[in-house]
Amino acid sequence: MSTTADLVVALKKELKAAQMTYADLARALGMAESSVKRMLARGDMPLSRLDAICRVLKLDFAELARRVADAQPLLRELTQEQERAVVADKKLLLCAICVLSQWTLEQITGCYRLSEPECIRCFAQLDRLGIIELRPLNRYRLKLAKTFRWRPHGAVMKYFREHVLLDYFAGGFDGESEGLLLVHGSVSRGVAPSFRDRLQRLAQDFAQQHQADQKLPEKNREACTLLLGMRSWEFSAFRALRR
Repeated sequence: MSTTADLVVALKKELKAAQMTYADLARALGMAESSVKRMLARGDMPLSRLDAICRVLKLDFAELARRVADAQPLLRELTQEQERAVVADKKLLLCAICVLSQWTLEQITGCYRLSEPECIRCFAQLDRLGIIELRPLNRYRLKLAKTFRWRPHGAVMKYFREHVLLDYFAGGFDGESEGLLLVHGSVSRGVAPSFRDRLQRLAQDFAQQHQADQKLPEKNREACTLLLGMRSWEFSAFRALRR
């Protein structure tokens, strides 16, 4: 939710964009200019006053609140508590994965055995967890950054390792758009981080392409999961043979 202070900051930007001075605003509100300056400097005022300023600016209050929400910093990862809440309910986990792919409520309920009330309940919980901002007609805005990742040792990755990893690698990776590469090597300590950064950029490219292709008909899109990883590692069976 947007705080009053955030709304006031946004109003100041709107005043500047409209080239309206504090004196102009004071005349429109029937207030002294000094009172307007003091009110905006404190960054705190009743919603009725905020609404009055919006009317002067010919700006819808709901639109102002939406702009403030859109300007909030996006999450790069969740807290431990948030992740534990997500994996505690498998239907909530399913909805969390779906909203990461920008699925609509209709797509989720059409594909999975979730009723509309169940899906709305999950959306409301994801909103409380700060993952999405729920909007009218059960639409939402994702509040996660393009660089978002699950915590490396968090509840979601723990669930992935225990329940999902073997299922993912059980496939042959031999489909037209599939592939699995396993490359071993030894590189300098200075170069290794650059490979990790390139993997991160590839993940971002994949996420951006996903966003761009949401405009295409569903029949022209294919659900894919990109799994990238690099670590300093030696197979335990090989490690046992070391001298």
